[in-house]
Amino acid sequence: MLLLRSIAYLIFLFVTVAPWGTFSGLAFFLPMPQRYLLIAYWTRIAVWGAKVFCGIEYRVIGLEHVPDREKHGGVIFLAKHQSRYETLLFRSYFTYMCYVYKRELHYIPFFGWGIALCDMIPINRAKGKAALDQVTNVGRAKLAGGWNMIMFPEGTRVDPGQKRRYKLGGTYLSVATRVPVVPIAHNAGDVWPRGRWTKTPGTVTVSIGPPIHPDNMTAEQQMAKVQEWIEAEMRRLFPHQYTLAERPQLDD
Repeated sequence: MLLLRSIAYLIFLFVTVAPWGTFSGLAFFLPMPQRYLLIAYWTRIAVWGAKVFCGIEYRVIGLEHVPDREKHGGVIFLAKHQSRYETLLFRSYFTYMCYVYKRELHYIPFFGWGIALCDMIPINRAKGKAALDQVTNVGRAKLAGGWNMIMFPEGTRVDPGQKRRYKLGGTYLSVATRVPVVPIAHNAGDVWPRGRWTKTPGTVTVSIGPPIHPDNMTAEQQMAKVQEWIEAEMRRLFPHQYTLAERPQLDD
């Protein structure tokens, strides 16, 4: 039954993203942010479909920690990355989110074309320092314009209960712009496992932590605080993802 529901959801995603992607492509003449809001609305459809077809719901705690965008401008969200679900959820839940992502996503029909029209930050991860400079330069302008940045420090999806080395791109941007980072923990991997077709009914809890300001810290020091909060919150809220013995950190 779970497999059939999951297949039905995949069909739903394709049936909706194809016309929406085509329609969004015709809206290239719209100014930002109207174009972004139009294109990003599909993620709400996808999150709704996950609830209807697969029984996946969500709750968000810690919203009081998110600074007022109208008063303080954008912030940098640094989140755990376990599945594709949170990439859809964050974009549908928060307004004006700018993703840093691998540019190869542009080659995905309809979905990738829509991302390309959203004027976010596609990077060539093989370029290292040049990619980091791109994130800093474009990110600075986005944050100043009131957009929130969303980055996944581990760089790729990681199975529940495991972690990779936290990369410094997000805190490097924070230190350069003096904009705080806001850590996020969640358990999306419980319901939408990496590399598996079958989705499992359940509730994804998204926990937003207090802002971590870059004052008098290096990017390394700030990221250490981000990692400490996220990993501790993961163990507090989702102890079932961890064995009694600490799971090893994965190699890059």
